[in-house]
Amino acid sequence: MAVPISQMWTVASYVLKKRLSGQKRYPLVLMLEPLFRCNLACAGCGKIQYPAHILKKELSPEECFRAVDECGAPMVSIPGGEPLMHPQIGEIVEGLVARKKYIYLCTNALLLKEKIGLFKPSKYLTFSVHLDGQREHHDFSVCREGGYDKAVEGIREAVKRGFRVTPNATLFDGADPNSVRAFFDEVMALGVEGIVISPGYSYDKAPDQKHFLGRARTRRLFRAILSNREKHWKFNMSPLFLEFLMGKRNYQCTPWGNPAYNIFGWQKPCYLLQDGYASTFSELMETTVWEEYGTESGNPKCANCMVSCGYEPSAVNDMFGTWRGFFSAVRATLFDKYQDRGARDLLNSAQFAGHSSPSLVQISGDAKPQMEETRV
Repeated sequence: MAVPISQMWTVASYVLKKRLSGQKRYPLVLMLEPLFRCNLACAGCGKIQYPAHILKKELSPEECFRAVDECGAPMVSIPGGEPLMHPQIGEIVEGLVARKKYIYLCTNALLLKEKIGLFKPSKYLTFSVHLDGQREHHDFSVCREGGYDKAVEGIREAVKRGFRVTPNATLFDGADPNSVRAFFDEVMALGVEGIVISPGYSYDKAPDQKHFLGRARTRRLFRAILSNREKHWKFNMSPLFLEFLMGKRNYQCTPWGNPAYNIFGWQKPCYLLQDGYASTFSELMETTVWEEYGTESGNPKCANCMVSCGYEPSAVNDMFGTWRGFFSAVRATLFDKYQDRGARDLLNSAQFAGHSSPSLVQISGDAKPQMEETRV
């Protein structure tokens, strides 16, 4: 695991304080969206499908700081849209660093080399660069030729200047596990701190509804990818969440773990679903019927979800909130390379054959979301 000790200690002490105080629901990461507009039009994204007058809007630095202070989470993820398109993004990040929040600024890196002078290297700031696999797969996924090379150029510049950098890959149905493993080799060679991965989520507004992974297929894919790991691979994530993706653990969703704030307010119930908005964080926590969300709820919108923003908080709470979880995480970090002969066979199986060409996103007007079994 490539998370710095200072960050781990901050999160661990925060979780312990919350649990000792008897608080059952608390945020771990604030998903702060200062704008929705972007310089890409990825087929799997539901954030850029808003009308033009909405895409022109953005949060002010003061609104961002107020949300961060109100939420109180130790970490802040800044997705979008493309945050580097915000004219005051440097001021926003500077204010969050001053508050000693651990920040993951999510970017496709097309503007990173141009905008990097707005920021100073800090243990509190990480550039989370969107890369959905090797060059051919990434460019097809983001619907832009040359996007991979531009992102890699930005990564190299950020690493050279001493910034923390983590590639962030979202995997869709059709992903080639052998290519993903080769992608891990490529990005680690760039000098990044670690890798972040997650299965895609079927946003209602996304143009492509055909290639989002179901839970059973997610487990098969991530078992093939994450078993028999190479020693130099590092992941900037909870090792227990990675085990969850591989089918080695069962967690219930923690939808309040990564609350989202954007130009509309506090999004109910989470970053991925839009079931209304609250005007304050307290209202979000107190008025949302949390029992109606997550796989166990039977909500069809949640049936296939295994995304990090819902399930990594569950893994982190297990890791820092129970002795069993803590020792499991230590063992996974220090010793377990997940040797698995069956997973090696999966890499060469017909199930994953023929995925060498781009097949991550295929736009189809008649594509409909399909329910899938939620357990295997």
